[in-house]
Amino acid sequence: MPRRRHRPPDRTPPGRARRGAGRRAQPDLGPAGAGDADLADPPARPLLPRAAGHRAGAVRRQPGRHRALLWESGDRDPFATPPPAAWPRIVGTLLRQPGLPPLERTAAALPLLALDAPHAHSTDAAHRRECAARLLRETAALLCGVRPDRQPIHRLMARSWRPGDPALEELVRAALVLCADHELNASAFATRVAASTGAGLHAAACAGLAALSGPQHGGATARAHALIQQALQQPRPAEYVRERLRRGDQLPGFGHPLYPEGDPRAALLLRMLGEVRPRPAGMARLQHLVAAANDGCGRPPSLDFALAAIGSLYGLDAGAALSLFAAGRMAGWLAHALEQQDGGSLIRPRANYAGARPQRQG
Repeated sequence: MPRRRHRPPDRTPPGRARRGAGRRAQPDLGPAGAGDADLADPPARPLLPRAAGHRAGAVRRQPGRHRALLWESGDRDPFATPPPAAWPRIVGTLLRQPGLPPLERTAAALPLLALDAPHAHSTDAAHRRECAARLLRETAALLCGVRPDRQPIHRLMARSWRPGDPALEELVRAALVLCADHELNASAFATRVAASTGAGLHAAACAGLAALSGPQHGGATARAHALIQQALQQPRPAEYVRERLRRGDQLPGFGHPLYPEGDPRAALLLRMLGEVRPRPAGMARLQHLVAAANDGCGRPPSLDFALAAIGSLYGLDAGAALSLFAAGRMAGWLAHALEQQDGGSLIRPRANYAGARPQRQG
């Protein structure tokens, strides 16, 4: 099918949220303006909600297929090699520091892990995917403050928060799949730019984490968590929403510019959460909050709200929602980085000078 060019963030027409690391995304480095990235078979704008809805529907039908689609690892399982049994001493010291938020702890540890990572600078495709698999496991463990092991990362994360809860494990698995990729967003673009310079996967992932930390990206989960916590403490959540709207306050976690009819990722997670109902009274209040927001401003909940809702009803802090987002998106960042490395071209956008012109002398 014809390939459509996607430009850097401010000019990016959204496309489908799936790419294969085996099909190359070649940045256009021609004289007209380097930095335009051709993603693997991206379609037109209206297909992004459809693609996200397809992925949401496939979460239960084909739970293990998402990694094969993102990384195109073929018959060789990059997760077959077990992770190390213990952290390097310097990383272990870092994990023992009190008060470090999950994202900051992870961003500080990844460059240290790169120093001794096997295949960190290999050009072999299988080696790169093995490095990505180990990095994905280590990221999930760092976000939860535990040691990595051979169990699937959704199980590691869920058991670190609430051991012996299969329902939470299923929710976490679904959330990780739905967070994995969302086309050329800010963190994915930052990851691709870093990977295009020849930086290793650890460095490219750090670029993605840095972008995700911004309040306009991953930080939205913390605002949604705060809104839910405040609403759950109110005797009438619907009245609380109406009062916020009367004051002109925003409702964090509601509405998404790419999904005017509703975010299918959030719809699935909230439906699954409603089936589990870890706190029936809290779930009822949460549903009243969603209904009130829809009645008051016509905005359905976004993925940020759904992640925060999972954390809130399971008694987790705001960092859990962002950790879910980061661990899930890491799989997509690594797919971007692998694809960019396969292409081997530097992303180098051009800039137009818009400042004052220098005055001629004399």
